[in-house]
Amino acid sequence: MNTPKIAIIGLGYVGLPLARLFATQYPVIGFDINKNRIKELQSGNDSTLEVSNEVLQEVLVQSSEISEKGLYCTDQLDAIADCSYYIVTVPTPVDKTNRPILTPLYKASETVGKVLRKGDIVVYESTVYPGVTEEECVPVLEKVSGLKFNQDFFVGYSPERINPGDKEHTVEKILKVTSGSTPEIGKKVDQLYASVITAGTHLAPSIQVAEAAKVIENSQRDINIAFVNELAKIFNLMNIDTHAVLEAAGTKWNFLPFKPGLVGGHCIGVDPYYLAQRSQEFGYHPEIILAGRRMNDGMGKYVASEIIRLMVQKDIKIKNAKVLVLGITFKENCPDVRNTKAVDVISNLQSYGTELTIFDPWASIDEVQEEYGYHITNHIPNETFDTIVLAVAHKEFLEIDLRSKLQPNGVLYDVKGILTCKVEGRL
Repeated sequence: MNTPKIAIIGLGYVGLPLARLFATQYPVIGFDINKNRIKELQSGNDSTLEVSNEVLQEVLVQSSEISEKGLYCTDQLDAIADCSYYIVTVPTPVDKTNRPILTPLYKASETVGKVLRKGDIVVYESTVYPGVTEEECVPVLEKVSGLKFNQDFFVGYSPERINPGDKEHTVEKILKVTSGSTPEIGKKVDQLYASVITAGTHLAPSIQVAEAAKVIENSQRDINIAFVNELAKIFNLMNIDTHAVLEAAGTKWNFLPFKPGLVGGHCIGVDPYYLAQRSQEFGYHPEIILAGRRMNDGMGKYVASEIIRLMVQKDIKIKNAKVLVLGITFKENCPDVRNTKAVDVISNLQSYGTELTIFDPWASIDEVQEEYGYHITNHIPNETFDTIVLAVAHKEFLEIDLRSKLQPNGVLYDVKGILTCKVEGRL
């Protein structure tokens, strides 16, 4: 049996770690339409920080003619024409009304369709609602390639489980769910992933089961965080420390250790909407799922209002008050700013007329400017502020004497609940 050649379509937070892993055993072509991304990767640099430069450089090759193993990154379609597996890892966001955007999937399917040959297998990893792979993507593959599904080519679905910024639970250490469009293809897809995933695999009985498993993983987490966010609102009214309550309750063996916070990112803040739309297409309105989303989507506004309330209590003039926001990425120790809810806190504070400074040593200044229109700094400002808001728990922030950056009567608000010094407020 010949060694399969694998194409990874989309080299972002999900695609690159997977491409790097497969490249340790197989010839891999990483394809992305972003020319700047390809240029940086071929030079051995990953700006997402998901793969260290040293590890990336170990598998990089400088030609698409790979004999045994290695990774070649390109934006040229011809380079992926002789692959037998195509793994699609493009993002699946939502629009301003929280409706799923499948355009990246359609475009990626068109790309693959142009080079698809008989016997090839296309595996989707992008988060979708049940049915997207076979009902939305397959018709595009058939139309562009002229080939017949489950006769000339086959598909699979293996949901990504990448946790950006997590250096402990890396892709090979997370059990992988797999599936295929036929029982035989399911086994082939499962065997391919099992050859590199040390944590093992789970072969789902169908593609739709695998798709559904992905969206409920994150929907479950979203709902649990929404519950503790509601608890935080209740206990704040009662002047009870929410974190102390959760610590006490956590002494029971089966209590789930969730914490209140801002819920953003490319998965938890998005996936429930995919499931909600699909369920509504079948005539069911999901009460709990959407209630959790409403709670979590409103936390940025709630945090901002709490900060303003504390400032008023301290007689701090709100108009033109100097406010330092620590962090704008969607999670700690990670440069990913996709769907970050820190911007909700920022925009609401800005609406009160405060003078904002945003400090984040991890985020890209250009990316934040382009995506959200905010100017940020990667260095701690050399001045003092009326209010400091710790929005993201970057490790660098724990090393700063925040009280020294605060006016004597200032407000220090800890969104993440990690500071050991005295704070005026936290979730």
